[in-house]
Amino acid sequence: MPLHMIKLCVGADSVDDLREWVAERCFQAIGAGLEPHSYHITRMVPKRVDELLDGGSLYWVIKGQVQARQKLLGIETFTDNEGISRCKLLLAPEVVETVVQPKRAFQGWRYYPQEDVPRDLSSLDAGIAEMPADLRRELAELGLL
Repeated sequence: MPLHMIKLCVGADSVDDLREWVAERCFQAIGAGLEPHSYHITRMVPKRVDELLDGGSLYWVIKGQVQARQKLLGIETFTDNEGISRCKLLLAPEVVETVVQPKRAFQGWRYYPQEDVPRDLSSLDAGIAEMPADLRRELAELGLL
């Protein structure tokens, strides 16, 4: 069973904002002659790398709710210009919307076990998936979705 990560998506107001950021990173990768991907840099290096790379994803909390995920492709460690160890999470270019799940703010990232992750939005009834995001968010906050 894969292990996932969860992280706040600081600066994004919506899944569309996240998609724009990811598209920009993918174009940069293509321009550098690499496969399209995005990445996120964090300070702490996960210790359970093998479990994370066995089908895990990075789940994004946007505006206090888990709303999307990206598949983890790789995890690289490096030292930045200031001599601080960092971790680069390589992410697939696809941003997959999930069922909205409320999540309180936290610092850094956390492991996110499979039994806690929300379902992909595409796995739901087509009528729910086609609802406007604001309506889905409100229904989830009310516990109706």
